[in-house]
Amino acid sequence: MGNNFFKYLNTGPIEEKWGIYVTTVGYSKVTPNERYPKEEHPESHQLTWNRGRILTDYYMIFISKGKGTFCSALTEPVEIEEGTCFFLFPGVWHRYRPDIRSGWEEYWVGFHGYYVDQLMEQGFFDPNLPCLKTGLDREMLVLFKKMIDVVNASLVGYSQQIAGLTLQILGLVNTISLSKQYDHSPLEKAITKARFLLQESLEHPVDIPELARQLPMGYSAFRKNFKAITGLSPNQYHLNLRIERAKELLESTLLNVEEIADQTGFDSIYYFSRIFKKKVGLSPNTYRKTFAVE
Repeated sequence: MGNNFFKYLNTGPIEEKWGIYVTTVGYSKVTPNERYPKEEHPESHQLTWNRGRILTDYYMIFISKGKGTFCSALTEPVEIEEGTCFFLFPGVWHRYRPDIRSGWEEYWVGFHGYYVDQLMEQGFFDPNLPCLKTGLDREMLVLFKKMIDVVNASLVGYSQQIAGLTLQILGLVNTISLSKQYDHSPLEKAITKARFLLQESLEHPVDIPELARQLPMGYSAFRKNFKAITGLSPNQYHLNLRIERAKELLESTLLNVEEIADQTGFDSIYYFSRIFKKKVGLSPNTYRKTFAVE
């Protein structure tokens, strides 16, 4: 993900009738030794480690990189590592922060509604067990980025779209926690992390040997194992992700083709258009026209 982003959303009778509505969406990258939180949030959402905080909505925070600490009135302090989701519950005091030595990257969504209350009352998510190890799940990252795109575009009906995306995220977290999909072999975990890092780096080319060192794994072994599991080389896999991202932006935003080329890591609009047509069978402009409302 590139720049930090957050937005607090107004809700009205229509959103409340829907049964689930989103109150805030955001992403933040906190570097080592940087103060936290780094953004200025509304007074009702201010968080300091000494005082902690109590909110009136549900929140889910996904840590995609780094580590830190979380505790609440119902739980002892616990170390949060990358690939962890934790929930905040209305009326429950809590506090959390990244480790000053590592920082972290976080995605979050705040939500509420009578349907959410029913889910919580049925015990799908427990205030006494708010931290869930999901692993670096690529689908989770895709859903959060999609939500940020939709909020940025703010097209008609977007409140219901992001409510649906929030439900997808909740369903995904619940599925992972039940099936423990993160409990794979060391090799599968390494390739899963590589796929996540490639998904996270759509805005620029990726140094594959450097990526292999992060796992850690030798470059040749990484390429061989990655292709054996995914069916594609790391470079081809990353290129496909960038093209899929471009398709999403063409379908759901008003960005021009040059801006989309830039956001998907292509050096020139010419090269982007040529690769896009080769992969998709249509030029970017023609592809966009197929989604235009008559």
